[in-house]
Amino acid sequence: MLTQNESSLFQKNLSINLQGFLMDFSTAKVMGILNLTPDSFYDGGELNSLKSILNRVESMINEGADIIDVGAFSSRPGADQISQSEEINRLIPALKEIKKNFPSAIISVDTFRADVALQAFEMGASIINDISGGEFDKKLFEVVAKNKIPYLLMHMQGNPQSMQIKPNYQNVVTEIYSFLHQKIIQLRAMGVQDIIVDPGFGFGKNLNHNYQLLKELSHFKNLNCPILVGFSRKKMIQQLVDSNVKEALNGTTVANTIALMNGANILRVHDVKAAKEAISIVDFVQKQ
Repeated sequence: MLTQNESSLFQKNLSINLQGFLMDFSTAKVMGILNLTPDSFYDGGELNSLKSILNRVESMINEGADIIDVGAFSSRPGADQISQSEEINRLIPALKEIKKNFPSAIISVDTFRADVALQAFEMGASIINDISGGEFDKKLFEVVAKNKIPYLLMHMQGNPQSMQIKPNYQNVVTEIYSFLHQKIIQLRAMGVQDIIVDPGFGFGKNLNHNYQLLKELSHFKNLNCPILVGFSRKKMIQQLVDSNVKEALNGTTVANTIALMNGANILRVHDVKAAKEAISIVDFVQKQ
């Protein structure tokens, strides 16, 4: 039960302000994944030139992506750490070219580092997507608050190197809800108004944890923030349907559909067209 003071911090908010542009989530949106890393689990190394990066962005925009999520630090299970300078060297030149060629594109940057987030924002990024929920760099909340940057708050148990080594919860839904709840209170107190929440599918969760979260996703609507889900082609899909990453699109679409019916507002995906089709069908059914 929320206290009266806490309750006031959780006013219904199904839109975010992107530097003057109001993104409304009455219809779900698609976030297209743009990995600049050589070792991402699905498309690592594919985008190895500015031309290939821009072609991929153009393709996702043409397929209907509402947001492009750019990542220069691989967070797959067991991924190696890279330095801040290496992350910046991968990210900033690409971000500069994306904004030059697609000035109206809404860009999210996937980073947990405050200095990287600030440079990305100054280069034109509209959202900071933090896999650590503010745990890895305590200065990140300050950067987000001071610059009024919309913030994507994700839960992860452990870190990319350790997160899939026997993840453990007494109750995965209530524990993640509590984590997000407390972080939202902290962010609101600092003046951060535009928050998206992400339960963090595959980040320190086993197969049962992931599907319990999917089953009870509607519980997170009580946080009154847009909900993002990201299970595109992940192990949680592959394991259940006995497929590999290249064959996991159909399973991903099924999971995305369930998530939409349980309240998801943003689908973070590799396959934009399939996600847009799922949204169109679910939206039509729900409006009948």
